[in-house]
Amino acid sequence: VQLVESGGGLVQPGGSLRLSCVASGFTFSSYVMNWYRQAPGKGRELVATITDNSSTTYHADPVEGRFTISRDNAKKTVYLQMTSLKFEDTAVYYCNARHLRVGSISFWGKGTLVTVSS
Repeated sequence: VQLVESGGGLVQPGGSLRLSCVASGFTFSSYVMNWYRQAPGKGRELVATITDNSSTTYHADPVEGRFTISRDNAKKTVYLQMTSLKFEDTAVYYCNARHLRVGSISFWGKGTLVTVSS
């Protein structure tokens, strides 16, 4: 089982990035996908969630209207489009897969660093 994030980097405030997370080794379409982030010195927080068939999405209040989660089950990939980035969005972003019916089955990626700085 693997979740491999990519797309992080250094961006100026107001800029945009698109994170990707490619899954392998499990039935991607049977999993709810999440993006979490962990800022320096802080705990990990949920950023966005998308259900198995993309029928429902959730975005945390701090990113609502700026970030968009999406997925492509054929490509086994989940995306996080980030726009209007702020200093406080600086964090390591993690991809998480949680089984639709057995929530205790969960996988994590190793994360990708997003740094918002001028």
